[in-house]
Amino acid sequence: MEKANYKYSLNNEHHYSLGYLIIKRIFDIVSSIIAIIVFSPILLLVSLLILKDGGGQVFFGHKRIGKNGKEIKVYKFRSMVVNADEVFKNFTEEQKKEYYTNFKLENDPRITKIGSFLRKTSLDELPQLFNIIKGDMSVIGPRPIVKKEIEKYGEYATKLFTVTPGLTGYWQANGRSHTSYEERIKMDMYYINNASISLDLKILIKTIFSVLRKEGAI
Repeated sequence: MEKANYKYSLNNEHHYSLGYLIIKRIFDIVSSIIAIIVFSPILLLVSLLILKDGGGQVFFGHKRIGKNGKEIKVYKFRSMVVNADEVFKNFTEEQKKEYYTNFKLENDPRITKIGSFLRKTSLDELPQLFNIIKGDMSVIGPRPIVKKEIEKYGEYATKLFTVTPGLTGYWQANGRSHTSYEERIKMDMYYINNASISLDLKILIKTIFSVLRKEGAI
């Protein structure tokens, strides 16, 4: 999969075959159930570590925008301090500018010690397996964005909302957190126009290797 010369269109009239959609949904449900069973010891261990590291809630439901512009709660293991909102208010202007530009901060003081580990290994994303079973997300697809990111996508936002967001996607597999926002949008549009079983499998395999090599967070 190349990271340049993406061919995509703003035309929203793209149609996926019924067969592809059925296979994709079956894979989503079956793989998520299996993953939850296999990773249940890790889910339990991480929950206990979060409780030990300052207490507070174990899970965090982050408001994102899903298919058809519907607001969904994306589940994650809590990786920030309990009073994260208060800490954010004390950010410097430089920190706030970096956050609002990239929607992330390189050295975020809100992240706990266990939270830093969870993010580097992408273990904080494991609870999203339940989002997939619910149907709010898919294993493969563009990552769900927050409301403030809609303006970043501009005219591409409408097309982004025509598909179900994913646990991982084309830009995570190819660049992960090192990808620029402009490049990310191009990759999302490319995926939407070219989604197929073979492309989904390539993205899944490449994401697994990226996670194992710890090349940024999902």
